[in-house]
Amino acid sequence: MKKTPANWRDNDPKRDEESTRYARPIPSRAYLCDVLAEAGEPLTADELVRRLKLKDRALKLALMARLGAMVRDGELLLNRRDQYLLTDRTVVLPGTVQGHRDGFGFLRPDDGSDDLYLSPLQMRECMHGDRVAVRPSGTDSRGRREGVVVEVLERRTQQVAGRFRIEHGLGFVSPDNRRNAHRVVVAAKDRGSAKDGDLVVAALLQSPSRHAQAVGRIVRVLTEGSVADTAVDLAIASHQLPAEFPAAAVREAKRFGRSVPESYYEGRLDLRALPLVTIDGVDAKDFDDAVYATPTRTGWRVLVAIADVSSYVTPGSALDATARERATSVYFPSRVLPMLPEALSNGLCSLMPDVDRLCVVCDMSIARDGRVTGSGFAMAVMKSHARLTYDRVAQAIVEREPKVRAELGPLLDGLECLYDVYRALRRRREARGALDFEAGEVKVIVGSDGEVEELRVTQRNDAHRLVEECMIAANVEAARFLKRHKMPALYRVHARPDEDRVLELKRFLSTRGVHLDTSGELDPGKLASTLRGVQGRPDTAMLESMIIRSLAQAVYQPENIGHFGLALSEYAHFTSPIRRYPDLLVHRAISHVLGGGDAGSFVHSAREFELFGQECSMRERRADEAARDVVAYLKCEFMRNRVGEEFPAIVTGVTDFGLFVQLESLPVDGLVHVAALGADYFRFEEDRKTLVGDRTGQRYTLGDKLTVRLTRVDPTERKMDFELVESREAAFHPRRARAARAGKKAHGR
Repeated sequence: MKKTPANWRDNDPKRDEESTRYARPIPSRAYLCDVLAEAGEPLTADELVRRLKLKDRALKLALMARLGAMVRDGELLLNRRDQYLLTDRTVVLPGTVQGHRDGFGFLRPDDGSDDLYLSPLQMRECMHGDRVAVRPSGTDSRGRREGVVVEVLERRTQQVAGRFRIEHGLGFVSPDNRRNAHRVVVAAKDRGSAKDGDLVVAALLQSPSRHAQAVGRIVRVLTEGSVADTAVDLAIASHQLPAEFPAAAVREAKRFGRSVPESYYEGRLDLRALPLVTIDGVDAKDFDDAVYATPTRTGWRVLVAIADVSSYVTPGSALDATARERATSVYFPSRVLPMLPEALSNGLCSLMPDVDRLCVVCDMSIARDGRVTGSGFAMAVMKSHARLTYDRVAQAIVEREPKVRAELGPLLDGLECLYDVYRALRRRREARGALDFEAGEVKVIVGSDGEVEELRVTQRNDAHRLVEECMIAANVEAARFLKRHKMPALYRVHARPDEDRVLELKRFLSTRGVHLDTSGELDPGKLASTLRGVQGRPDTAMLESMIIRSLAQAVYQPENIGHFGLALSEYAHFTSPIRRYPDLLVHRAISHVLGGGDAGSFVHSAREFELFGQECSMRERRADEAARDVVAYLKCEFMRNRVGEEFPAIVTGVTDFGLFVQLESLPVDGLVHVAALGADYFRFEEDRKTLVGDRTGQRYTLGDKLTVRLTRVDPTERKMDFELVESREAAFHPRRARAARAGKKAHGR
């Protein structure tokens, strides 16, 4: 092996260039890559220092800074042993592992390229959420990009929660998080007080490898109290959600007191006389946004005032560190994990009625056709004139109930004006082709005893849409403001759907008699037109679900590629800084510009925003998965006592192993296994999403209506199994049966 020269200065190809830029040059990036290539193995910083014979402390510190910059720029990778290794972007992709309950997984690359499939063999040494370096290795039998794990860069799973079992004297924990397929072995000495069947939290002592299972120690036995509390405690532990605030963050939050310090008013626009109001759900506790509108000669003046969190949560503070770690508030049916301590989230930052609050206001001029013709931002102080709910506002301005209108009194004119603004914005939204899904939201109603009382589907009304359109308009103007001032920022982006997914969707829709225009480049308007065309059909919800599945996931990133779903070229999250860290960063950038700053003097660099985007996107997914897990758990608990009952259902998914069905009377879904469909062999036609019986010709496809019987409920697995009682629309076809038998014979089966 070639040895590293003793004197790097004589052999560094960039020595002269480095000497002109720095008074005390260090090895160039190119030379450091040469050293690592010659070593043939990853090296720590100390090992590099020894090879380069650097003795001066200042040079060592400068080398550390350069290595860090090379990691940020993707030239090097830093593994979990603090060793640096070379990366070639065409050969090795760093990214985050997305696990699957069946043992395989996917790599979500940092560069935003398509996911890579990781086989169960590759997943042996990594867990959901780990950062790994993967080498693309071709495509699998289904045409998916496939990869080989080269290096685990960071172990992000420090603990698992789940059911502790003892089998043949061996103790293990099966993770409740279904994305982690690894059982964690627990030695007898590390079991503590845990007994067989307990719900536990186990700290990992040894991560899984290709040749060994993960090993852990039980650090907590979860008390199984009420159903809701158990579900939430399990989700918090399983998804490693920060549940307690550090003492330093709590102290910082309390230090501001309960009212706005007088010193904070200086230089702010005073909006306290304007009748700004908040409009939220009946159970909301943190109020981020307030709205106001008044007519003008050409349209309306609209103010969207957003809680000023950035004046309290400053860079480098304990509050900022904990907000960044959480990135978002997490909403469970019976509990909320706020991003900020309650003294701020429900107190000093919340736009409660009749108290002075700091805000950042977006002041917009909106024409009668819904165009925003001008906008500006200002640091302000406001006073909410009322805390209104969606239902009450809808009763007043949509249903025009006299009693409610009389109660709102002087606020009514402003609400009527806002409704006019909404209708103009709505027409504009439809004209640009933004997608709009009407599926309701499932709410789990938990009683005071922690048990599930009801599963309720809530639909949006025009008051929800009114607030939504005002928020979207303000978010667009925030993105344009930052772009105009060339500030680094996090945009909320939504990429165009993958071409293969669009073609698959088109094929499926055609089987339902629905046409999707894919001529030329797909734009959201074509999808929106398709959505409008299926409204009112019995299978509307299922068709909407299939369209949603074909779309990419919205993420945060500093590169603006627009928002496909909203049909917008610029979009950022500005309106919820109490509960979302990206919004707080946007506020921080806007206030910096309003104070006379520019990108060069901003506390955050453009490179930092790349990391912010990855972190916030990942933690948003973590929060969503945790919330879905809790809802699925509580649905199962709600249905446990209904095993044996029969329900009308609709087929929402078809696979080679059975039918996924959703009950018509309850927002509950589950599986009818293929073995529960009758005495026949069923073939899966993937392009038509259909199961076909070889003997009978019986066909089951998306949208079919069935009568099913609940046979099994497993809250741990979040599963409900059904069996077929009666097929109400999927019919027997003698001609298809003969064709099916002929096809079977032709294929030698």
